[in-house]
Amino acid sequence: MEKNRKEIALKMGKDVFDELIDELQKKIEEDEKLTYSKKVIEEYKNPVNFRPIENPDAMGEIKGPCGDTMRIMLSIKEDVIKDAAFWTDGCGASIACGNRLTSIINGKKLDYAKNISNIDLVKSLDGLPKEHEHCAVLATYTLRKALEKYHKA
Repeated sequence: MEKNRKEIALKMGKDVFDELIDELQKKIEEDEKLTYSKKVIEEYKNPVNFRPIENPDAMGEIKGPCGDTMRIMLSIKEDVIKDAAFWTDGCGASIACGNRLTSIINGKKLDYAKNISNIDLVKSLDGLPKEHEHCAVLATYTLRKALEKYHKA
């Protein structure tokens, strides 16, 4: 793909190619604003919790029916989540949901975390398009799986 870009750029001229790329990027950003809330865009463009936790106290991983996989890792001390992080191979909405959820539960008690619903998560993001609401379900179920594993250990 990189080779094709270079060939196109050589044929078109670098300035014309760069202009085309800039226009395409602007169109993508305009479409994002029409589809997603500002909070969703902020969360998936700046996913501060998209990272591993070495030797987590709890970890859950689920592959959703859409094909996206999410992993949530937790460091826990005295029933408080000291650190929460996630990984996903999913879309921007999955990234936003994983990042927002882990931000919400950082520093919270386990009882608080286990009671967060997918509806709560969607509200905290100022909504999601219907076709992406399953991403919030995936995130909250993955959190529950991590908490269940922690309590069984």
